Amino acid sequence: MIKVAKFGGSSVADAGQFRKVRDIVRADPDRSYVVVSAAGKRFADDNKITDLLLLVNAHIAYHVDGTPLLKDIEERFSEIARELGVTYPIEEKFEEFSSVIRSLSPEYIVSRGEWFTARILAEYLGFPFLDAADVIVFHHDGTIDMERTKTRLKDAAARMGRFVLPGFYGATVDGTIKLFKRGGGDITGAIVARCLDATVYENWTDVSGFLSADPRVVDSPRTIHRITFDEMRELSYMGASVLQEEAIFPVREVGIPIQIKNTNLPEKRGTIIRETAEDNVREHLITGIAGRKNFMAVHIQKAHMSDKVGFLRRALSVFERYGVSIEHAPTGVDSFGVVVNGVDVRETIYAIVNELQQELKPDVINVVDQLALISVVGRNMNRRAGTSGRIFGALGEAGINIRMITQSSQEISIIMGVNNADFDRAINVIYHNFVESEMVEMPSRGDAQ
Repeated sequence: MIKVAKFGGSSVADAGQFRKVRDIVRADPDRSYVVVSAAGKRFADDNKITDLLLLVNAHIAYHVDGTPLLKDIEERFSEIARELGVTYPIEEKFEEFSSVIRSLSPEYIVSRGEWFTARILAEYLGFPFLDAADVIVFHHDGTIDMERTKTRLKDAAARMGRFVLPGFYGATVDGTIKLFKRGGGDITGAIVARCLDATVYENWTDVSGFLSADPRVVDSPRTIHRITFDEMRELSYMGASVLQEEAIFPVREVGIPIQIKNTNLPEKRGTIIRETAEDNVREHLITGIAGRKNFMAVHIQKAHMSDKVGFLRRALSVFERYGVSIEHAPTGVDSFGVVVNGVDVRETIYAIVNELQQELKPDVINVVDQLALISVVGRNMNRRAGTSGRIFGALGEAGINIRMITQSSQEISIIMGVNNADFDRAINVIYHNFVESEMVEMPSRGDAQ
């Protein structure tokens, strides 16, 4: 079995966290390949190393002395190395880096957070260090050259047997350092898992997996122990995410599951993400609930609209001209709505409505502001008749007005629009009626959660 273990910034924030990582890696000899992010926050008001390096770049751009910042970063690394007894010459290497920093590219500078963190961790684990710039190959357009990357990673694995690799960056064939977007360490781990034909990709973070609802809204929501990639995408889109969304694609394409685990509570089951659900296992009706506030809906009504070819396309093209992404477009026979993120149209909504009036000559056009969207996700909902009606009924009994309803084409999610003011209450109503109630009914089925 081959396990690729990726540890996030919170997992390597200080020497104590490094010790937890060592214990986790030693506990399973299959964890031969480790990917690591830059050291993260040690406490709430602390700074991530990556953020400090971004600030160093800003100092350089504005010709401001960044020496105090660099000293703070060096001290963070030196303190970790001293406490762990690591002999790698951090101070010397960081001084070399600092002395030429103005000649380095911004992406190279930011990548050193992962580079120094991985150097320390490699020695502490007794693993070889493998520079991501030597194996993660970018095309010049920012996409990954997967064939070259796979060849280089397989060669390195055969040569080294195991390694620690810094996440978040790679390089073009000419050696130019390139970064992934923020959270890109998760993507690095997924790429390594894919290229080395891993059995599972472990993503170690500071939470014990996906939760079935936002803990800021619902008290102590249950952990989702099993979830499909499609369900995860639906929930992540509404903000319920514990890993970089793009990290699923490299492993999903080749059928490698992702295991989300907590570095601070490694004994917890966490969440396993697979392409399909396991057979012959009793499962919950609803996998999870997620949502976001501050959407806006533009409702357009025109008699015999369904007879007019291109009517909806013309409406959507108005939003396209203003660079506005469409979230949802629920339709009726003579009406439809366009739901957008409120912040995207804050300064243009009146101009958009004016153009819609001129372009479509509608009978009625209304704008609904302060709209919240709630997504109820569950791969089993389409197998149980009356699920939608039960959800709508529960909300109605609670006096919550549903402003909009739509469903995904895969029938794994129901999306409802409610007023911002009803957002928290609506999620709690759904959770307590359909998630918490099933937990009571299945007290001895912990593995089925």
